[in-house]
Amino acid sequence: MIVSDKERLKKIISTYNSLKTQIEEHHITKEILLNDEFSQWAVTTPLYNIGEQVYMLSDSFKKVNAQIQWSVVSGLRHRLVHDYEGINWSIIVEVVFDEMDDFVSSIEKLI
Repeated sequence: MIVSDKERLKKIISTYNSLKTQIEEHHITKEILLNDEFSQWAVTTPLYNIGEQVYMLSDSFKKVNAQIQWSVVSGLRHRLVHDYEGINWSIIVEVVFDEMDDFVSSIEKLI
């Protein structure tokens, strides 16, 4: 099944919105995410799902929208999946709490 770039963008947005909801409902803070393994697991899955959607966007779409750092997001996914033991949770906390809103906002403008 071929999935369009627009469908992938919508999936990124919906996955992130679900992640934000879960963070709020479970009162996950930066401190909790740094130290609580269950919270880390809960946050990791949506992040690598987002990264996979980014990775699967067409090269032409990513090239036309080069202002967005696609490789950083897909690279985070690869790191989460393939080097889980080496994850720097301070970086993940920064991504989740400080950078994802801007990333998703930039994607919303593309739809």
